[in-house]
Amino acid sequence: MISHIGIGLRSLVCGALMSFGAISLAQAEGTYEIPAGAHFNQDKLAKVSEFFRNEVATGKIAGATVLIQQHGKPVYHEAFGVQDVVSKAPITDKTIFRLSSLTKVITSVVAMQLIQDGKIKLDDPVSKYIPSFANVKVGEEKKAEDGTKTLELVPLVRPITILDLMRHTSGITYGFYGDSLVRKAYRDANIYAGEFDLAEFAERIAKLPLHNQPGALWQYGHSTDILARIMEIVSGKSLLELEKAKLLDPLGMTDTGFFVTEPERLKRLAQPLPNDSNFRVGREYRTEVRQKWESASGGMVSTMADFSRYAQMLVNGGTFEGKTYLSPKTFELMASDHAGKDSGVERDYFYFPGDGFGMGLGFGVRTDPGHAKPPPPGDLGELKWDGASGCYLVVDRKQDMFFVLLEQTPSERQRVQRTLKQLVYESMEK
Repeated sequence: MISHIGIGLRSLVCGALMSFGAISLAQAEGTYEIPAGAHFNQDKLAKVSEFFRNEVATGKIAGATVLIQQHGKPVYHEAFGVQDVVSKAPITDKTIFRLSSLTKVITSVVAMQLIQDGKIKLDDPVSKYIPSFANVKVGEEKKAEDGTKTLELVPLVRPITILDLMRHTSGITYGFYGDSLVRKAYRDANIYAGEFDLAEFAERIAKLPLHNQPGALWQYGHSTDILARIMEIVSGKSLLELEKAKLLDPLGMTDTGFFVTEPERLKRLAQPLPNDSNFRVGREYRTEVRQKWESASGGMVSTMADFSRYAQMLVNGGTFEGKTYLSPKTFELMASDHAGKDSGVERDYFYFPGDGFGMGLGFGVRTDPGHAKPPPPGDLGELKWDGASGCYLVVDRKQDMFFVLLEQTPSERQRVQRTLKQLVYESMEK
């Protein structure tokens, strides 16, 4: 399975470098960007419907729902297929989807609220809150003359910080992609075994070597879970209790959480096609079984009714319906690139945000057009993220717009997301 994961992630990163096709308006302007003040052509948006109807009709996905919202109002809102091919129940705004790594962006907003409140600081060392991280080592691969590789454990050049956790430069990784010896150590450690909570999980991670020195390389992994444990420590609440108090309940996100075990909610849980149910994240995705571990990096579920409120809050720069969740200063800090050329952060083959994107505190941030010809659609400052389940968020504040795709298709998601983004931006006119 691991080899397929490596290939899948490789295609994901390469996919981010691909051309999305010509965009007439962008070509006319001589830039990849669309001028501010653009609006949507409804006739062109019909191509989004054609695409998804064909995806369902040809058996590639069970179903999906798409919302494009501009100036606080839906300009496109359609559902396709079914939430479950067994029950054949239609998808609605209350259908519950596994968010996978879109969980990270919710966790990160609540972390920014704690920074805003003075509970934690970006330059705080992780070991201030979890002492076992003071003793972690970095695993450096050494190659012998006969070609064999060994792992040498070396001391930290500097401590891991909250900033490292939020921009994925801690050296903490995942074990389900790539073939490095550190990732192999993650797999061999069987870190998902048994019952455990975030406190125990953090201790398991602290026993493993880091993939690289803190701050040296963008490295996708369990950083957000360690961040969440710190959030629990400083708040005195469980992660879900904290998130409900600070964000979910005030926003009215009533169906967003970590598990779906209630009979009524189980009837609303979207399922992937039976032959597309391996989410390829190194563990079984057991949303229907309540566990102690509230996975801040990939365990949440939500609905379009809920997640659209979260997305609109981001478009608004941290406010929603008269309430302020992130101050302008805090939002700007979160939406700025913290992994650019002056940061010292390197990018390798597995740089998930992709060409043209920097890394904010929880989101990929569009910083330049990239090297694709023609450049991919979008605007500078775009915030984006997605997850292994297929769910996808793009926030374009220049156009006062966001779009959300909710689906459950780990194998088709990259192609579907690329196509949707192209069709969305091709539908915009000045």
